[in-house]
Amino acid sequence: MKKIALSIFCFLLAFSVSAQTGHEGHDHAPVVQQQGTATEDFLVLKETEHDFSKIPQGKPVYYSFEIKNTGKTPLKLDNVTATCGCTTPEWSPEPIAPGASAKIKVGYNAAAEGPFEKFITVIYNTNQTKQIKIKGIVWKAPEGSAPANASIDFLKKQSF
Repeated sequence: MKKIALSIFCFLLAFSVSAQTGHEGHDHAPVVQQQGTATEDFLVLKETEHDFSKIPQGKPVYYSFEIKNTGKTPLKLDNVTATCGCTTPEWSPEPIAPGASAKIKVGYNAAAEGPFEKFITVIYNTNQTKQIKIKGIVWKAPEGSAPANASIDFLKKQSF
């Protein structure tokens, strides 16, 4: 009996909540957010992901993500952090003027062979964040140094 009463109560509660959120009789004008609200977001990334494809093991690679300030006030990058030490982001601490662009340079130095996926978090304007990603496949570098060149040994023995 308690289960039936609880089920009816939940049904009525859900029905009353959905009835209160209906739009009958309300003005349907679009909601316009004013500048300075906490929900504004003026950092626009040209792309949020870069695929390095195949890269050699132990050879650093770099990519620059372009960001643009589409707002009317300067945009400040507070921090850019990576998920591991093999990924190194570089950015300018200077504010980005309205309408201006900047770059976040991300370096990756692969120690392990195989596929990788690394996330970089951009923290800006004190408490807002965006995430960018790099990925690819690391191929194993050949072991040892390059083979000896017999021609160089031959030239060294020649007297001119």
